Amino acid sequence: MKSVWKSTGILMVAAVFALGGCSGGGNAVNQEGQADDAANFNKTGLPIVKNAVTLKMVSPKSSLAPVYSEMEIFKRLQKSTNVDIDWENIPDTDFAEKKNLLLASGNLPDAFYGAGLSDYELANYGEDGTLIPLEDLIDQYAPNLKALLEKRPDIRSAITAPDGHIYGLPSWEENDLGTNPFFHSINKAWLDKLGLSVPQTLDEYTDALLAFKTQDPNGNGKADEIPLSFMHMQWCMDIAGIFGAFGLPDNLEHRIVRDGKVIFTANQPEYKEALKYFNEKWYKQGLIDPESFTQDAPQYLAKGKSTEETLGSFIWWEIEEVVGADRGKDYVLLSPLKGPHGDQTIGRGNGGGPAHGAFAITKENRYPEVTMRWVDEQYEPYMAAQMHWGPLDVVYKKDNNGKLVALPLPEGTSAGEFRQTVAPGAGAPGVITKQDLGVVVDLEPRAQQRVDDLKKYYDPYMEKENYPTIFFEPDELDKINQIEPALIKYVNTQRGKFIVDGGVDEEWDNYVKTLEKMGLKELMEIYQTGLDRYNAALKK
Repeated sequence: MKSVWKSTGILMVAAVFALGGCSGGGNAVNQEGQADDAANFNKTGLPIVKNAVTLKMVSPKSSLAPVYSEMEIFKRLQKSTNVDIDWENIPDTDFAEKKNLLLASGNLPDAFYGAGLSDYELANYGEDGTLIPLEDLIDQYAPNLKALLEKRPDIRSAITAPDGHIYGLPSWEENDLGTNPFFHSINKAWLDKLGLSVPQTLDEYTDALLAFKTQDPNGNGKADEIPLSFMHMQWCMDIAGIFGAFGLPDNLEHRIVRDGKVIFTANQPEYKEALKYFNEKWYKQGLIDPESFTQDAPQYLAKGKSTEETLGSFIWWEIEEVVGADRGKDYVLLSPLKGPHGDQTIGRGNGGGPAHGAFAITKENRYPEVTMRWVDEQYEPYMAAQMHWGPLDVVYKKDNNGKLVALPLPEGTSAGEFRQTVAPGAGAPGVITKQDLGVVVDLEPRAQQRVDDLKKYYDPYMEKENYPTIFFEPDELDKINQIEPALIKYVNTQRGKFIVDGGVDEEWDNYVKTLEKMGLKELMEIYQTGLDRYNAALKK
């Protein structure tokens, strides 16, 4: 068998590939070992090898999951492929530290599985040879993944490092749930009681919040209503989506894309106008829950389930999770509100593309071809769904059309908890595309409801572009890590201060100058360069 190591340009001593150890025999023994490996390997079909081969893999593991050697989905893979995996399952809470130690020390497994390898790790350890290039292996031994990448050049672009090599394989559930996390709800039962229509504009919404505060819509004679609650700068709980009423939507990164140009939102005049409005019209009138800037998720979610119904409006992508099933019918979703200048838009979430560090092969791997064939099984669409959500006859059965449909859950378990016990989950290798949904497998009901709500309430007003998942150069990542954390922390602190205390007019110029001193211009240049490179790669 021709060694893929040579085709990828990696130097490898012959003894690493030999069956019989390092001593004696010279090249003849080495060549004999390679010949034996070749005879044992099936380039197509199953099993992958005639005689069992063992690969050592390191992976994170949920606290609810059994060791992977006892997980049914991996037992089935072993049986069909004849490839044994010697698993080192590390608790997911400790995995990042352990992974870093392994990579830095050179004490390497044959492969990292479900590892969430970062851009920096892939680029850095790919460049120094710790992780091997995978594109030739994909081309020769991974028909499922090869077909996916040919059909979806955007996925190939996302997983290709700046040096042109692929060091990590993708993981993705393409369900669009991340396009807008900021679902905005209002208490329609209160609106009806007060004779108000569902707000369509920002000012109508403000009037509704003021009525909630002053007209006792829960009827208990107490001023206990909370007109609006959220969690400042938190995923799916923040008011970032409402900034679009001023013509420029915001997000947690304060970074959007229009006409191929990267825009930092938090130093723009539209952003300033929004902060001034939220301070003068909302906070000063007591319409914002003061705890919105300090509360954690349990506190936030508890407010919708208080004995007395006190919550008027909130941000969360599932109504019933905040207020419970019984009260859920009292609330409706709001489409983006039309602002004072007629703007009605909401941002498209950044990223959302495939993670590209789900699987990597190290230089210590004696059987890279076998390893690639093994992982490629998990890019077959039906198997990808099972690796992410659970196996056939345990989580799913096939209907008459061959689609995977969910079996009833064991009594007393939730879908999320149960699936952690039977599948490696969302970070595992495998891609479930939009085209697979509804044909290969359905989304779970709650997720499908969110997709439907996105289409109805938000898609018509959503920005056309976002900042994709991009593979940066190591030196670019170093600069991003030097500049961005402190800068974003400063922006978020000032955002809360301007909403609560005001003063945005007086302090704006100094705020903008501080951002420039912190390296904003250089940061945006890096993001623009990355986007330009990504778009150019798509056109190749």
